[in-house]
Amino acid sequence: MTRRIRGMLIVGAAVAVLAVPAVTARAHEEHQAGHLDMVVGFGSEPAYVGQVNSVQVLLSHEGEPVTRLDEPFHVEVSFGDAEPLELELEPYFQLGSWGTPGDYRAWFVPTRPGRYTFHVHGTYEGEDVEATITSGPKTFSDVLPLADLQYPVQDPTAGELAERIDRLEPRLTEAVEDVRAEVLDRARSAQAEARDARTIALLAVVVGAIGLAVGGLGFARARRV
Repeated sequence: MTRRIRGMLIVGAAVAVLAVPAVTARAHEEHQAGHLDMVVGFGSEPAYVGQVNSVQVLLSHEGEPVTRLDEPFHVEVSFGDAEPLELELEPYFQLGSWGTPGDYRAWFVPTRPGRYTFHVHGTYEGEDVEATITSGPKTFSDVLPLADLQYPVQDPTAGELAERIDRLEPRLTEAVEDVRAEVLDRARSAQAEARDARTIALLAVVVGAIGLAVGGLGFARARRV
């Protein structure tokens, strides 16, 4: 291999490595909060329903990654009318060992497709820092249906199954109540029939006893005559 070809390969590899952060930045949202620069988005993009993912926040100060926080930062994840989920951002790196310095993550599993909002807040060098960013074409990835990746058949997600159960539950409850009412009606009818049968049997016994008594009196009178 000539030096020229080897040099071209090295330059190409360097360009490819440098292009990775640029792609990541385009898939995230850059935001300046006080003395900090933030890059916010999903840790894995595009994001899919039912797959473990994370809120990724890259923190830097004056161009240098922030590798130490006096107090942990937090992120509030919200979706539609659902109750927001509060998470703590944790370092996703080990200095001199692995990861990207300044990379902080908070893990969760998105269960519905659509737009998510991340509200990042904390304190840095005595200053309150916060940023609110919503997913979309100009920020970071919306959560996509997992069916987009499924092959050869598309299976419903746990969330879709839960929605179906929610829709069926009122009808199932109504059906159970109908069966319960029918069983109670039959039980009452059976009890009424049983009471009628006992009454008829008792009447039969009484009538029989009266018949025996009358017959006995008649027999006694006939003997006296």
